[in-house]
Amino acid sequence: MLTPFHLAYNVTDLDVARNFYGETLGCKEGRSTETWIDFSFFGHQISLHLGEPFKSQATGKVGDHMVPMPHFGVVLHMPDWKALAARLTEAQIAFVIEPTIRFAGEPGEQATMFFYDPSGNPIEVKGFADMEAVFAS
Repeated sequence: MLTPFHLAYNVTDLDVARNFYGETLGCKEGRSTETWIDFSFFGHQISLHLGEPFKSQATGKVGDHMVPMPHFGVVLHMPDWKALAARLTEAQIAFVIEPTIRFAGEPGEQATMFFYDPSGNPIEVKGFADMEAVFAS
């Protein structure tokens, strides 16, 4: 049985974060104070605190791409991934890696997209047609 993870990290502006995570990504807001906000990040709990975001650099080589490290994200069923990709494209999000399919025809074939939140936190969203393939080797 899978259970939700919890991740707490810093953002520079709670109002901007509230708009991005709530409106742009469609995450449901939970508890909040003047210094932090909880969101359901696709069923997982993220806590956004006021502070300096973690530093990242494009040092992770995955296939033909250099990706920001560290980063976090979520794995979605393919229809949900496609809907989110369309939503983010419509919102004119600047992608680090545009919505694409990687490892086509191989074990672990997946859709992916990378983008930053307004505070510069790198996010990857993956999509799988078959969730059994998430850990395929």
